[in-house]
Amino acid sequence: MNEQKKFDFIVFGASGFTGKLVVEYIVSKYGQDNTISWAMAGRNLEKLEAVKAEKGVSDNISIIQVDSDDVESVNKMVNQTKCVLTTTGPYQLYGDNIISACASSGTDYVDLCGEPGWMHEKINQHNEAAQKSGARIVFSCGFDSIPFDLGVLFVQNEVIKHFGKPASKVRGRVRVMKGEFSGGTAASLAATMSSLKTKPELFAVLINPFSLSNGFTGPEQDQDSKPIYDEKLDTWVAPFFMAPINTKNVHRSNALMNHRYGENFSYNEMWVSGPGDEGKALAEQLGATNSMSGDNAPKPGEGPSRESRENGSYDILFCADIDEKTISGSVVGDMDPGYGSTSKMITESAICLVNECNDLTGGIYTPASSMGEKLITRLEDNAGLVFKIES
Repeated sequence: MNEQKKFDFIVFGASGFTGKLVVEYIVSKYGQDNTISWAMAGRNLEKLEAVKAEKGVSDNISIIQVDSDDVESVNKMVNQTKCVLTTTGPYQLYGDNIISACASSGTDYVDLCGEPGWMHEKINQHNEAAQKSGARIVFSCGFDSIPFDLGVLFVQNEVIKHFGKPASKVRGRVRVMKGEFSGGTAASLAATMSSLKTKPELFAVLINPFSLSNGFTGPEQDQDSKPIYDEKLDTWVAPFFMAPINTKNVHRSNALMNHRYGENFSYNEMWVSGPGDEGKALAEQLGATNSMSGDNAPKPGEGPSRESRENGSYDILFCADIDEKTISGSVVGDMDPGYGSTSKMITESAICLVNECNDLTGGIYTPASSMGEKLITRLEDNAGLVFKIES
């Protein structure tokens, strides 16, 4: 059925801040590639036309008017494309009709979702329909959670190659994160907190690292909610604000890959603050601060300047502990995580899913469990990410 679709993918939310960056990346990277067909979609035609002119989009690229609250317009968009790439969050506010239409029609789907409560609901509601229709639905195709999800897969592949078995524990350590998180991320957190007022049962989902693991519950995980001293790295580490979504996705990947990392797998994720008293003080400061709340939190549609995006970067270490040894790998990105790198990651995810994953059956996935090494290769070749074994 996908073979009959007019477009390989449609960018929904193309006039939003991140959507514009996706369009910009497509034009710069694939503007002359006639083998990729795509279109722009959103609610406001005038804004979409302005983006098309501003970003130098070819006249041949179609614009489609879609309101996420209008089921008829959503269905019209979904029926024209092999894949929907949506940057319009919070997804719990704007994503229900799109994911429902994709799951029932056999249309692939990628997003930037970091909303585990909503993801839990959608998995329960639509996974069976997606399996029947052949739709491949992949959440979290941005900074949350591609570098972390694929970073664990990458280092575990190296461990298995050397030891013939996976490491039972991986420590994710954010060494550098230079840049701003997105206004959409802050809005998603606010929407999640608000949803708890009417759905208090979601609290159990939010605090459970295995809540997206299809009913599987693994061992008790190492704590990541307060500063600790990482003796193996000889440094203090602090809670990382994206760990609650990334850890769930990593454990879901493990479950979906028939427990490639083992059923006793443990993963935690923290900031590296440094050694000694200074490192401890910084860890305590980071642990007491929530930069995603308050009056200074970015608003949806807002974002950093081009200079800030291009000067941003991130560096994440993954330490796989096995048989009293450690194999370490890293994932490094060449732009700010929340915008510059994210816009490239989700675009490459859509292209990878449509063009390189013909053997993947329908269902609701993570990046690692759906595209895995294929996506790692694309990200290294095109999107400025580097995956490296360090020791």
